[in-house]
Amino acid sequence: MSNSSSITQFLLLPFTDTRELQLLHFWLFLGIYLAALLGNGLIITTIAWDQHLHTPMYFFLLNLALLDLGSISTTLPKSMANSLSDSRAISYLECATQLFLFIFLITAEFCLLTIMSYDRYVAICKPLHYGTLLGSRACVHMAAAAWATGFLNSLLHTANTFSLPLCKGNALGQFFCEMPQILKLSCSHSYLRELGLIVVTACLTFGCFVFIVVSYVQILRAVLRIPSEQGRHKAFSTCLPHLAVVSLFVSTGMFANLKPPSISSPSLDLVVSVLYSVVPPAVNPLIYSMRNQELKDALWKLMT
Repeated sequence: MSNSSSITQFLLLPFTDTRELQLLHFWLFLGIYLAALLGNGLIITTIAWDQHLHTPMYFFLLNLALLDLGSISTTLPKSMANSLSDSRAISYLECATQLFLFIFLITAEFCLLTIMSYDRYVAICKPLHYGTLLGSRACVHMAAAAWATGFLNSLLHTANTFSLPLCKGNALGQFFCEMPQILKLSCSHSYLRELGLIVVTACLTFGCFVFIVVSYVQILRAVLRIPSEQGRHKAFSTCLPHLAVVSLFVSTGMFANLKPPSISSPSLDLVVSVLYSVVPPAVNPLIYSMRNQELKDALWKLMT
């Protein structure tokens, strides 16, 4: 295929060519997907239903659950459908849509996790100013900024990526449409403009990461100054779920994008992509519900 105008579909990398294992992959991903839908759906419903959870921390958690639902719904259904029908194909429009939604939701989620670290910093280090700094209007503006940043970043990357001439076939080395895999199909030197956008995104990501680290250093110092052990435990318990979610999100993302080429292989790339695109949305509800007694109580009241 000489250029992108002649490409009508892409071929995704299958997990296996054996029919029995394809069906096993379908049922495994279906279980993970349903668990993610149930977990995130319960968090959204509980926070929206319980008036006691209408606070900044739970407002941001509701947004996180919405983003997790969106991101796992972007990648898994198509992969499951292909496994069930023994196909590798995804149309050009479907691929562009999948890439746009995935970058949009992942970028917005990292921005939101950064905002959530600021929420925990203000709650523990500046509790007297919490109502002022994190009023309802400020929370809505910050959440909207996270969604808008994700949308703008994704729009730029998707438009630029699919404007590049593709002259190296249509086979992608991933189970969903991922930007680095599409760039590998582009003609030599034509992707330099996209690399500039990637550098800008990397700087934004690094800035968010530094902000999160600095916030937690300040939180740790403030918690260690609390005289009572019960007070320290309570402060830590409100931060641990967010810290666990950030660690899972950052560690899997960094390994996926920064692993040495020498250890790269199609099977390892598939496993790593599942770790950063599928595991966090499915596990995040469990992390938050296990460590948060207030959320567990509200969830129990909703169910009973």
